[in-house]
Amino acid sequence: MQILHSKIYGQEKSGTPLLVFHGLFGMLDNWGSFGKEFGELFPTHLIDLRNHGKSFHSEEMNHQVLADDILNYMNFHGIEKANLLGHSLGGKAVMTFAISYPEKVEKLIVADIAPKAYPPHHQGIIKALQSVNFDEVKSRQDVENVLAQYIPEKFVIQFLTKNLYWTEDKKLNWRFNLHTLAEKYTEFVSNAIKFGKFEGETLFIAGAKSNYILPQDELLIRQQFPKYQLVTIENSGHWVQAQNPKDFNFAVKEFLSQ
Repeated sequence: MQILHSKIYGQEKSGTPLLVFHGLFGMLDNWGSFGKEFGELFPTHLIDLRNHGKSFHSEEMNHQVLADDILNYMNFHGIEKANLLGHSLGGKAVMTFAISYPEKVEKLIVADIAPKAYPPHHQGIIKALQSVNFDEVKSRQDVENVLAQYIPEKFVIQFLTKNLYWTEDKKLNWRFNLHTLAEKYTEFVSNAIKFGKFEGETLFIAGAKSNYILPQDELLIRQQFPKYQLVTIENSGHWVQAQNPKDFNFAVKEFLSQ
């Protein structure tokens, strides 16, 4: 059994641990300052999803295997019950986990994603990533130049290139498993989370400039997460935790302390 890679802040603290999961093409390093801040309060685990960061690569990639990875992680670390926070794809993972294993969840936080199916919308990014030839590029700047031919937003390019690393044979490569993420894309993006209900306290956090959680999605949210609250963070899009960390962190703290 393979266990997800993590970085744990505040291991010596008491209280219910908080497990944090990034989104598609992300990694736990994106949450470093969040981890430091929350590790002052209680154990905070920043975790790489499978096929991301330093976690294992696998040809399987769907909401249920992501949820089962969380269960294996908790069992490995001796965690009976946790608070879970997931952004985007990580949000779908923690929603599936809460419905599958409700007794393991104290409180649930879902950042800028609804339980619904989404139309495919990362094709441009996937094409850009696939167009990088690691036999030819010699530097991070070379990779950025290739991506810039496909992706106009500089912050998206910077987000993606955080995943670059030097392999043992002195070549650059992606930390994420691009092959599986491209091949299984529809299984985890274009599918709704499984049918079911989580009766625990749940916070949905939406970015004010994002269209990932729409007003009409609240009906579906209410059906599956009846004890939900929805908070909208001003001056932020889909990367709500990075674009307005002050208000995002405040919303998380307030919810967990209720």
